[in-house]
Amino acid sequence: MLASFTILPFGVGEELKEHVAAVVALVADSGMDYRLGAMQTTIEGEQAEVMALIMRCHELMMERAPRVLTSITMDDRRGATGRLRGKVSDVEDVLLRGLEHE
Repeated sequence: MLASFTILPFGVGEELKEHVAAVVALVADSGMDYRLGAMQTTIEGEQAEVMALIMRCHELMMERAPRVLTSITMDDRRGATGRLRGKVSDVEDVLLRGLEHE
C-alpha cells in the first residue's frame, strides 16, 4: 500500500517546520520506505503498518497542538511492491528522461 498524508496542526502559530520535522523523524525511525514531499509525506508498506504509523504521527501532532487535521490518500494494489519508486520510474520511462525526485 502507498499512503500520502498531510497533518496540519492548528493553534501553534504560522511556523510549522518544527512540528513537521517531529513527524518526519517518527516516520524515518519507523524503518518504512517513505518520501517527503513539499506538501505531504508518502509511505509504502503493509496496510496495517501504514495505517498504524499514520495514527502514531497524528497522535504525536495532537501532543503538540490543540487541534489537528490529518488527510490521507491511499493507493492499495494487490501484490504490488516497490511502487514508491516504481511509479516515478514508469513516468520517467515514458518521458525518456529522469525527474528530480530524490
